[in-house]
Amino acid sequence: MDTRIIISGTVDLDPEHLDSALQATAPLIEGALTQPGCLDYDWCPDPRRAGRLRVFERWQDEAALAAHFAGPWYRQMRETLGRFGLAGASTAKYRVDLCEPVYDDTGTPRADFFTEPGQVK
Repeated sequence: MDTRIIISGTVDLDPEHLDSALQATAPLIEGALTQPGCLDYDWCPDPRRAGRLRVFERWQDEAALAAHFAGPWYRQMRETLGRFGLAGASTAKYRVDLCEPVYDDTGTPRADFFTEPGQVK
């Protein structure tokens, strides 16, 4: 498997401006999705906390993520969010070395990693 990078986190905005922020950032999200190596780029309101956005991104590799950080979609997102009462953000990146389905061939959900040869079951 090629390297995959997941970014997950939260962005907190003034709750009164959340809908406007989502509308303003929609074209930037669509733009990021066009970048080579961008597999997912989702920003969604958290239904349990007013003004909080949940961030979920998947990137093919470090080069794709670096290009995103150097590009206009990322810069414009930071600038745009700042106009809507940015109160805080907490994001982390994760390097994925193994990816497999949750369910095995029998339809049973599995917490262990069962497709990789030599894995402990």
